[in-house]
Amino acid sequence: MGRRPQPEIKDRLLDLCADHALEHGLPDKLDPLARAAGTSTRMLIYHFGTRDVLLRAVLQRARQRQLTVFGDLLRVRPGEPFTTTLVNAWTFITGPEAQPYLRMFGQFRDSDAQRLLPGFRRAATTDWLGPLEEGLRSVDRPELATLVLAVFHGLLMDLDTTGDSARTNAAFAQFIATLDDQIADRRPVAAHSRN
Repeated sequence: MGRRPQPEIKDRLLDLCADHALEHGLPDKLDPLARAAGTSTRMLIYHFGTRDVLLRAVLQRARQRQLTVFGDLLRVRPGEPFTTTLVNAWTFITGPEAQPYLRMFGQFRDSDAQRLLPGFRRAATTDWLGPLEEGLRSVDRPELATLVLAVFHGLLMDLDTTGDSARTNAAFAQFIATLDDQIADRRPVAAHSRN
């Protein structure tokens, strides 16, 4: 009679493997994940079944973390203009703390990563539309969510390709200024009191 699976051990192993993958990328073999988790490849296979199942679970765990962190960045904050929220999100996303996520999920241009999580590229785009629409609804412009998302994606790809943070940051600042103008154009003009 074999041992019964222990979900808490599997969950701890998954967290440790996700930590390693975010720092170093997805490995070709299980050995680096086993070392990072303080276990053997045999135990990883025992808990997850196959290499692909483990890698898929690692990607999903890392993605869930990213959704939590980035989603909080886009949350509407009382008293803070949503364009300020977007600037703060851009600063974080292009900073060192977000690089592990961008590096890991940048791998999804590769066919092997697509095989592990089919449909990820679409989900990675549409996942952000809801939070952006919600934020932009706070300034009566939810229809601009696709535009904002496209600018984020495009400038992040540019930054990843060129490493030119000065140029991409300047472009983002110009976009925010334009967005502020678009938002202001929709606000009702306050009636001037007559003396």
